[in-house]
Amino acid sequence: MKIGLFGGSFDPIHNAHLFIAEALRVAEDLDRVVFLPSRGGPHRAALSASVDDRAEMIRRAIAANPAFALDLTDASEGASGYTADLLPRLRPHFPGDELYFIAGGDSLVKTQWQRLDEILSMLSAFVIAPRGEVTLDDIEGALSALPATLRAKVRCHDLPRVSASATIVREQIEAGKSVRYLVPEPVWHYILERGLYLQTAGARR
Repeated sequence: MKIGLFGGSFDPIHNAHLFIAEALRVAEDLDRVVFLPSRGGPHRAALSASVDDRAEMIRRAIAANPAFALDLTDASEGASGYTADLLPRLRPHFPGDELYFIAGGDSLVKTQWQRLDEILSMLSAFVIAPRGEVTLDDIEGALSALPATLRAKVRCHDLPRVSASATIVREQIEAGKSVRYLVPEPVWHYILERGLYLQTAGARR
């Protein structure tokens, strides 16, 4: 099977995540896309929602798509938050499967990926979706130090640009504004039920 691995904080998961996952599933003919929420780490910004809340929002968001799944390996105790450490821990879950890692172009360009050569050596492909204002030249620059054999595993897809982000969702909630239709309906209801992302006493749901 061809398995897409979609890592991130998902704080919270939103509609752009789901669009990217489905578009790349179709583009790469993947059998499944597995969402991998991160526990976090010293190299990541502090997360607003707990692991349990973020995992439950993902469960609700992907419930309608049988090709989507959730794996909590990167959210478990002892997880470093580094993809190079995560992939060997995931491999026993997918014996014999081809692994495709999904990432946004902004993540690749704006984040210092540790041991990218190791990551690529463990994958069939590293699949990039455009995000924000990141260009193909920016992505090429981030990959310039890789040997050609590993660089060949990186594939960029020309998808419609989607501007939604978890930061926008959190800011909207903190400002007392609606995030309905920025996030899946079940996620919106869960945020309301749990009062998530209300960082100020005056913020309205």
